[in-house]
Amino acid sequence: MTAIPGFTGDANPYGGGDPYADYRTADFPFTQYANLADRQLGAGVIAANDEFFAERESLLVPERAEFDPEHFGHKGKIMDGWETRRRRGASADHPWPTAEDHDWALVRLGAPGVIRGIVVDTAHFRGNYPQAVSVEGTSVPGSPSPEDLLADDVKWTTLVPRTPVGGHAANGLSVAVEQRITHLRVNQHPDGGIARLRVYGEVVPDPAWLEVLGTFDVVALENGGQAEDASNLFYSPATNTIQPGRSRKMDDGWETRRRRDQGNDWIRYRLVAQSQIRALEIDTAYLKGNSAGWASVSVKDGDDGDWREILPRTRLQPDTNHRFVLPATAVGTHARVDIFPDGGISRLRLYGTLTEEGASTLTARHQGLGG
Repeated sequence: MTAIPGFTGDANPYGGGDPYADYRTADFPFTQYANLADRQLGAGVIAANDEFFAERESLLVPERAEFDPEHFGHKGKIMDGWETRRRRGASADHPWPTAEDHDWALVRLGAPGVIRGIVVDTAHFRGNYPQAVSVEGTSVPGSPSPEDLLADDVKWTTLVPRTPVGGHAANGLSVAVEQRITHLRVNQHPDGGIARLRVYGEVVPDPAWLEVLGTFDVVALENGGQAEDASNLFYSPATNTIQPGRSRKMDDGWETRRRRDQGNDWIRYRLVAQSQIRALEIDTAYLKGNSAGWASVSVKDGDDGDWREILPRTRLQPDTNHRFVLPATAVGTHARVDIFPDGGISRLRLYGTLTEEGASTLTARHQGLGG
């Protein structure tokens, strides 16, 4: 088990220059998973008890938090994050908040899933970060309102117990709860500010929804697909290729460094479950002078299965969505796209349906995780 580095205490006051020069961070093992709180997946911060200094929605902004030392407003210093007012006690004799006092925000995950780790980022909150944080999760079907989620009959499970955190730091918190989660309640004790929230895990889709859809993208992140590995992640993550929608800019896809050998680059995916693939798309949107020259796609059935090419090496055009109807249905649990020799693609789509075995496996997992 890899130890998770932890940070506590204040950071030094900002002294000028690069505000990230003394930022405390580390490599966390769970960041290999997709961010289930990604706005692109449909995540949102739907409520908070207090956002006096800085609005809750900033928690999920994809870019890192920015800091302007001269930026002040009517309520004080304007921070890029979620920041609550300072809590006070009940009287002059007891001016301090109680041990139970805390602020909270409700987060709807973009895709329900099993959470493996959470990063509570307090960038630029050097002396005004929370003393500790805790995170709870629940699984509620449909599109519940904040009032629905705060009702007495909703069961919340502790994902991260009350844990001290540090200022101006990426605080990595591992999660060991095997449960399908749709919403989070993020608590800061007793008050303060959090710049960004990242929630890493595995998507667990609703089998009933996929059954109604019939044909769907069996590798899409929102449907439970995963980018398991890739030859090169120099410019951007492989998970970008299975995000919803078309790419919006060059770094919203997957791009490798320039090769200087005779090899090629690739991504390996795990499909939502065993599937029958009938058509596919390879999109190079916004990759104009750096798109892959050629690509091929292969599938295998089971971890120990053999790779079978379903799309032979095919010329790609820059900034173009390429569509292919397969001459025969391909059955598999994994897929691999190879690009030649290097460059990038923005999206991969594999259209098909679950096999009877795949549907059964997915339903069993969904039920086992409390779905």
